[in-house]
Amino acid sequence: MKKLPEDFVKQAKELFGNSYEAYTNAINSEVVNSIRINDKLTLNLDFEKVKWCDTGYYLSERPNFTLDPFLHAGAYYVQEASSMFLEQFLKKYVSADAVALDMCAAPGGKSSLMSQYLLNGGLLISNEIVRNRAAVLTENSIKWGNDNCLITNNAPSAFEQYEGFFDAILVDAPCSGEGMFRKDDTAITEWSLQNVQLCAARQKEILKSAWVALKEGGVLIYSTCTYNAYENEDNVKWLLDSYDAEMLPVTIDAEWGVSETPFGYHFYPHKTKGEGLFMAAVRKLSATSEAKFKKTSTQQNSGRKPSLECLQNPCDYQLLFHRNLWYALPKKHEFKIKQLLQNLNVIYLGIEIYEQKRNDFIPQESLALSKYLNKEAVVSVDLSLEEALRYLRSETIAIDAPKGFCVVTYCGLPLGWVKNIGNRCNNLYPNNWRIRMEIPTDNLPQPFMLSEINSRD
Repeated sequence: MKKLPEDFVKQAKELFGNSYEAYTNAINSEVVNSIRINDKLTLNLDFEKVKWCDTGYYLSERPNFTLDPFLHAGAYYVQEASSMFLEQFLKKYVSADAVALDMCAAPGGKSSLMSQYLLNGGLLISNEIVRNRAAVLTENSIKWGNDNCLITNNAPSAFEQYEGFFDAILVDAPCSGEGMFRKDDTAITEWSLQNVQLCAARQKEILKSAWVALKEGGVLIYSTCTYNAYENEDNVKWLLDSYDAEMLPVTIDAEWGVSETPFGYHFYPHKTKGEGLFMAAVRKLSATSEAKFKKTSTQQNSGRKPSLECLQNPCDYQLLFHRNLWYALPKKHEFKIKQLLQNLNVIYLGIEIYEQKRNDFIPQESLALSKYLNKEAVVSVDLSLEEALRYLRSETIAIDAPKGFCVVTYCGLPLGWVKNIGNRCNNLYPNNWRIRMEIPTDNLPQPFMLSEINSRD
């Protein structure tokens, strides 16, 4: 049995009442495993569905995700099931062509869900204040493969410069982590009443910045992975008392086990199949001024420019040279993106297609993993499972291909680039993404999705 802090036990008994024992039994049970499927593959998985998310599934056991090339190719994302509830708010209140902000976005599960929802006309800005977490966010966004995401590494207060800019903002706030006690013992050891109060105060500061950046009529979605009212209902009440705002309810099915309060929705591990979560949404009612921007020019490169024929529908994209990298921006978002580049530390945008080294263009990992790669414009070679894992460990592999750059794939899904120089192939997989564990030589586990793909061949 997990040893819980005394102050938390007192708080939890007051919250759960007669169901406290059911709660403690739940957090001492096996962690629930769940994934969200990308549209890189067309599948109807024979797994239990997550009822509040169209692309969410439960796994009966936890596979070794590290040894699954499908994960590295972005075919799915390992995401806690409760957090997928975000989809319900997006569907009901957010337009598919919205300009949205995920203010505290790492590691990127909710961002990839938002990006997917906004794929046909919307733009997502995913922000993370902590630099190394922003790098993880970028990796996960690149693997998901959409072209409508811009990633920033800024404090939430930086977005106050963009007053009234965003149609929708998600604040998935740093919190005391009470909802993670089943899967993360560190959350238990770090919990204290003092930390709860510190988190609640910090959350208010983040919400203040989000409110400035939200336009009139815009939707603010607030979530935490904790239970206490200080960080949840009290912060929502504070928003309603401080600003001209209204609550936005969603319809829930009784069989989901979600607990509804006047100020939001709770997921409890003894009532729902998932970890602890709180989520609520409010609409900004009062008029706000909008940020004004100067006309701006981005970094220029007067030399040779790369072709966009590496992408499907190249006419839909505009080239942008930023920090010695060539990006393809969806033309419909070009103006908004250039406004964001003025004042924010943008670390990724659109599709990063080439690095320029003198007069050479080096294809980037994000191009290979993009859903918009023109596969007819590149040479590709499919790898076995063993070869794919060696590639993902940044080892040298031998392939039968012409000299030059080549996309390596697993079951047809791109993993990245190699450069065949004749006597060997240089592995161009990002070194900081590589698999570090040793690959077993015997009884290598087969990816759990492989049987689903084979059964549909």
